[in-house]
Amino acid sequence: MVNKEKTNPSISVLGSGWLGLSLVDEMVTKGFIVKGSTTSESKLKLIEKIGAKPFVIDIDNLITTNIRNFLETEILIVNITSKSVEGFQNLINFINNSPVEKVIFVSSTSVYPFTNNEVTEKSSLKECALATIESLFQSSTHFKTTVLRFSGLYNEQRHPGNFMKKGRIIQNPDGYVNLIHKGDCIGIILEVLKQECWGEVFNGCSNNHPKRKDFYIEQTKLIGRDSPIFNYSKPTQFKIIDNSKLKRVLNYSFKHDL
Repeated sequence: MVNKEKTNPSISVLGSGWLGLSLVDEMVTKGFIVKGSTTSESKLKLIEKIGAKPFVIDIDNLITTNIRNFLETEILIVNITSKSVEGFQNLINFINNSPVEKVIFVSSTSVYPFTNNEVTEKSSLKECALATIESLFQSSTHFKTTVLRFSGLYNEQRHPGNFMKKGRIIQNPDGYVNLIHKGDCIGIILEVLKQECWGEVFNGCSNNHPKRKDFYIEQTKLIGRDSPIFNYSKPTQFKIIDNSKLKRVLNYSFKHDL
């Protein structure tokens, strides 16, 4: 019997921004056939330069030929900031009539309300557009969706100390920080692909949760900024994102921590 070597699937990445472009670059390096989208024609050459096939896709203005060609793929990674429920419903209608079998939907831990406690993937969600959009993907019977709820993204270029602009008043100083490094976001997506872990929901957040006050004083000091101003006048509201399911199911070890 001849053993056929398993080939990498074709993948389309909807949204080649700060996270998406780095993801596309990494997947091309690993031998995937990748299509990458942008809403700006000026970025087409940038996507093409790293070895992916570029497309202009705007979910609020889907051009039939463009989106159908973009969705000629096995796996779709949705990584855009739009909260247009109508736009996503329109997109899903096209996905339902495409060869796409699996979807990774990059969501956010902002779907969880403040609970002053830990939150897991089983915790209740806020009534918000993003939670509705998650549900639209999960309820389709035409493809399987894994939802990745990432916390606030950072890396060395997007330093947390720069989040605190001069004069900005920081709420909930006694609350806790929920962040994740861009490199870990890419690592988690690659593990979902590698392990073919579909139909799941995972919280993506660093292991450590320092207090907001302590963390942002330290981070602004590291880059030579003045310490931010904190508002102690309101009751503290916070949530601590539990990442234990992701580490258990994917056997993922975070490469970066706070």
